[in-house]
Formats: sequence, structure tokens, C-alpha cells
Amino acid sequence: MGLIMWLIVGGVIGWLASIIMRTDAQQGILLNIVVGIVGAFIGGLIISGGSINNAGLDLRTFLVSLVGAVILLAIVNLFRRGRVR
Repeated sequence: MGLIMWLIVGGVIGWLASIIMRTDAQQGILLNIVVGIVGAFIGGLIISGGSINNAGLDLRTFLVSLVGAVILLAIVNLFRRGRVR
């Protein structure tokens, strides 16, 4: 059940981050899931000071994951286009 939750929440977070960064038309559901999960990992590293814990799903962890996904998309845009949108 945990893997299914990771995929669903990762997809939602990746989708919201792609809307914020205006890259939604360029990526599909699979890339949204990957961006959401990797973004959650990046956000967790940044916010928690380098340690990852098994925090439950609440508003704080959702927002941290969203910020991480937005940062990931900004870095990808920086390398792809040479600038952040």
C-alpha cells in the first residue's frame, strides 16, 4: 500500500509543480510521478538538513515535497534552456 501512495502523491506533487513551473504540456504522467518523488527526496534533504526520516503525510510534508519538485524543475529548466522560467 505504501508504494501505491508514493506513486499517487508523487504524481499529484509532480503535476502541481509542473503547473507552477509552466512545464505541464511537456511532460506526461510518468514524468510527473518521477518529478514528484525525486522532488520529495530533494525537499526532505534541504528542509531536514540532510537526514531523511519517515514522516507521515500531512500538509508540511506535502508542501516540502512540492517545493522540492519545483526546485528540481527549475534546475532542469536551467540546464535545458539556460534560464529559469
